[in-house]
Amino acid sequence: MKLLLLSNSTNQGEEYLGWPQEIISRFITNNNIKSCMFVPYAGVTTSWDDYTSRVRSVFGKWGCTVESVHTSDNPVLAVSQAECIVVGGGNTFRLVQMMHVTQIMAAISEKALSGIPFIGWSAGSNVACPTLCTTNDMPIIQPASFKTLNLIPFQINPHYLDANPEGHGGETREQRINEFQALNTNVIVVGLREATALLVDGNNLQLLGNRTMRLFVHGKEPVEYKSSDDITFLMKT
Repeated sequence: MKLLLLSNSTNQGEEYLGWPQEIISRFITNNNIKSCMFVPYAGVTTSWDDYTSRVRSVFGKWGCTVESVHTSDNPVLAVSQAECIVVGGGNTFRLVQMMHVTQIMAAISEKALSGIPFIGWSAGSNVACPTLCTTNDMPIIQPASFKTLNLIPFQINPHYLDANPEGHGGETREQRINEFQALNTNVIVVGLREATALLVDGNNLQLLGNRTMRLFVHGKEPVEYKSSDDITFLMKT
């Protein structure tokens, strides 16, 4: 597999897909990608046409054309013919609901497992996991299943925060993950901070970015890993 899983698309005050442009462009160049099939279904308050145009304007800088699966009369066929799959962020529940409705969940999984490059950010990274259950999003719609692409054997929590905003009395992100693991004791969770990404090349796994990731294993203290650390063992969990 060749997966690029980004925690977020854009840092505050930056242009769209600003911080990861070098990472994405290198991934595209290294894999000789000339065209992408975009999945815009996580967009809720933005139209899928507008979402696609926004992504197209960035990817075009690297000579990569972008078509969207929502414009196809046969989404499964469109995915099966794709050179690269790109799944954008937004609301994970809406994304998963539409991926099941259009029946592209299995099609994308098959393509990615066969070696077709896959790029996702935020909700698009969440769906690379076995389930959507470590998303931060509000369940605004009910998907047919919480099961997702199952490309990696652990869960990602994108946009991971170490503490709650000042004055907020609710649970921290760590507490929420602990709740998940109390009922899913054998599932590992990676807290992926903003401006970081996971790169999967075959069975090799690498953290990209200047910030650490936080690894949660039930019954153990969380552990921090930096980009120079070997985290490939997570692909064997």
